This record gives sequence, C-alpha cells and structure tokens, in this order.
Amino acid sequence: MARTMTDKQRAAEEIAERLAKRDPADTEWRDGAPLRRIGEAFRRSVDAERELADAVDAARVKGYSWAAIAAVLGVSKQTAQHRYGTRSQR
Repeated sequence: MARTMTDKQRAAEEIAERLAKRDPADTEWRDGAPLRRIGEAFRRSVDAERELADAVDAARVKGYSWAAIAAVLGVSKQTAQHRYGTRSQR
C-alpha cells in the first residue's frame, strides 16, 4: 500500500498519541520500549523521506536532470520522476 509522506506523518502522530494516552492499568504490563523504538524509527524515516524529497527539489531547481538524480538514488529515471516529479513541478 503506497502512502504519501503526509499519510505517513499522520500515522506516526496517531501512533504516538495512542501510546501516550494508553493507561498501563488497563492492560497486562509489558515493556513498551520495543514499540516506542518502532514509532521513533518510523518518524525518523518520514523525516528522512521529506529531506530526500527536498533535496531532489533543490537539485531540480539547480538544473540537474532526472537521469543524474536517478543515478544517485540507484533507480531508473522513470522511477525518480514518478516518486518526486509531482512535488518538484509545483
């Protein structure tokens, strides 16, 4: 299921909110560290995706071709355009 960065950010925020509101008295006690670690890693991945998209936008503004960007990303030109093209054409 492909999700946009906005969808991923919203999901990360919802997960963090649910975990923050959770009452440990309502459930069997478990160490929540592994789930918090997953949530933190997910939020970092969303931030990294946003940073990557911003970097692609900056490269396009500076005149770099999709072929050059795709080479750095290790994907085809078409894949790079598909993933980042709509955003950079704003």
